[in-house]
Amino acid sequence: MMHLDRTDKKILKELQKNGGISNLELADKIGLSASPCSRRVKALSEAGIIGKTVTLLDEKKLGLTLTALISISMDRHTPDRFSNFELAVSSYPEVQECLLITGSTADYQLKVVVKDMEAYQLFLLGKLTKLEGVTGVQSSFVMRKAVDTNELPLDTV
Repeated sequence: MMHLDRTDKKILKELQKNGGISNLELADKIGLSASPCSRRVKALSEAGIIGKTVTLLDEKKLGLTLTALISISMDRHTPDRFSNFELAVSSYPEVQECLLITGSTADYQLKVVVKDMEAYQLFLLGKLTKLEGVTGVQSSFVMRKAVDTNELPLDTV
């Protein structure tokens, strides 16, 4: 694990807020010149601390108005069964997250984004419940996102 100093944490905080920031802007915000800033970002990337850079889209403005949290129960707890399930759901563009969980009767928690309830029904009946090993599905629907962030709590590391 790479040791992060205060400057590294400043860089990461700024990049979490705006992954598209230019190196010059980033350097200015954290109080470094451009070359050392670029070297630090490169080192953080090479260490795997910075993964990929993405652009977050507004799902509602794209007409994707329904977010569902789906608890999935599996018939068997074997590596092959889990691997096949994970491979299948990773190919579905509706699935935003797939988490193997504990402390619940469910084995997986999915976050799914679709256009509306009709699209959800098609996803559920046409894809999810057809997967081998799925024995139970419980859906909850997001009414409002009270907290919506991708930023990690860097002050705690």
